[in-house]
Amino acid sequence: MWLRSLARNVAGLSVVGLSLVGLSLGASPSPARAALGRAYSSVESDRSVLGATVQSVSAGAYTVHTLALANRGAVKEFTRPDGVVFAVAWRGPGRPDLRQLLGEHFDTVQAEAAATSGRRLGRPLSVNRSDLMVISGGHPGAFWGVAVIPQLQPAGFSASGLK
Repeated sequence: MWLRSLARNVAGLSVVGLSLVGLSLGASPSPARAALGRAYSSVESDRSVLGATVQSVSAGAYTVHTLALANRGAVKEFTRPDGVVFAVAWRGPGRPDLRQLLGEHFDTVQAEAAATSGRRLGRPLSVNRSDLMVISGGHPGAFWGVAVIPQLQPAGFSASGLK
């Protein structure tokens, strides 16, 4: 139910399932940067690596750091007051480096994609676990996705804020 609601809020697009090959984009090792579940120590590092501009806005119990990408896409990293990234959202004509954005959770998402690849049939990729929720989809020219670690969400955060 949470993922369906989130998909409606985030998507607004014609959705074609995300392939495992697509998830592998950006799978090469990269230096440590802000990632889901990790400390958000340097917005400037992500901005530089992604060739983006950044704008940060406080939303009360959390801060939204929006990175505007050169390809007209956007990545939003949601941090708690202590600087921990508890959610990430992306949208644009190409997928950002998901290994960078998801950090240690990237392998979990890849494993889930491999396990369900024959059953998705054009639906968005979704991971709905107690420790990780991800939904991602799109098609060439219009990709989107969101990832949340429920245990790290600050009080007052609503998944509908991920757009």
